[in-house]
Amino acid sequence: MAFWRKLPGIGAAALWLVLNGPALADQQEDFSTWLGALRNDVLIRGISQATVDQALKDIQPIDRVLELDRRQPEFSMTFEAYRDRVVTPARVADGQQILRQNKALLAEVSRQFGVPPRVLVAMTGIESNYGRNTGGFSVVPALATLAYDGRRSQYFRTELINALKIIDRGMPAQSMQGSWAGAMGQCQFMPSTYLKYARKWKGEGTPDIWRDQGDVFASAANYLSQIGWKGNETWGRPVLLPKHGIAEALIGLDGRRSLKEWNKLGLRQANGKPLPPRKDIQASLIRAETGKGDDVGKGDLYLVYDNFRVLLKWNRSIFFALAAGTLADRLESK
Repeated sequence: MAFWRKLPGIGAAALWLVLNGPALADQQEDFSTWLGALRNDVLIRGISQATVDQALKDIQPIDRVLELDRRQPEFSMTFEAYRDRVVTPARVADGQQILRQNKALLAEVSRQFGVPPRVLVAMTGIESNYGRNTGGFSVVPALATLAYDGRRSQYFRTELINALKIIDRGMPAQSMQGSWAGAMGQCQFMPSTYLKYARKWKGEGTPDIWRDQGDVFASAANYLSQIGWKGNETWGRPVLLPKHGIAEALIGLDGRRSLKEWNKLGLRQANGKPLPPRKDIQASLIRAETGKGDDVGKGDLYLVYDNFRVLLKWNRSIFFALAAGTLADRLESK
């Protein structure tokens, strides 16, 4: 017989509190102690008392954040399935509308930073569905939860301190909404990325990457520009192999050849036409696959350029970078 059934008049939930209450109290005390040490640390770093009081008052660990962190599924989706999920006809249509509505703004941002409008819009489309899905968690408590948890505490503690710096610069704590892991705004910047790359497009104040479209595009453009975007190149393109195929040793990001060399090897654009015969563009041939399971050796092939590597700096996922580039291209299609 279960132990709780021997105790008349006490429910399972109540008994759980009886059995676990002291442990929870100790855990809560531990969090309070940890939070007190954090307060002292950030004050020493020069963050104001007002910011500390505003941002850290009454915060508690968020169980849902820990649940999401610990239940991240193993990624096994094929690129075709992933692409079809994130580069949908509706997302393409929405992005094209955003391009039209913000034509003048995007042209100005593009001139200043050297990043095409279609790429800027695509990044917000991939990251947050153009600002519709920016996350429903308060960033400071979410980061505090992960910093306290211990698994990746140093990383999230640093991001938490950076989030407090953003608040100290004028962004209200209640406006700091993001993902369970602390990624913020339409661009889904972590606080460290925000501090380094976010830009105010017009006027004074703290960049608003949640609601101000100029700040969103300027911040994304500044980030891409600073990490190496080349304004005179695209990101890459899908390609077709010659009938005789190609050596597997030539496939991979480590192998780089000019487009002229890839032409000689028989690679063609997806429409069957030769590649642009440029010697100055170095490209790698990659296969869009997880590298395990049934899709090994079966994924579509892409020639990718230096700007593809820039997209990988934004998010270290081959699938993400390919999908972002694909969406950008489809936004310009008629």
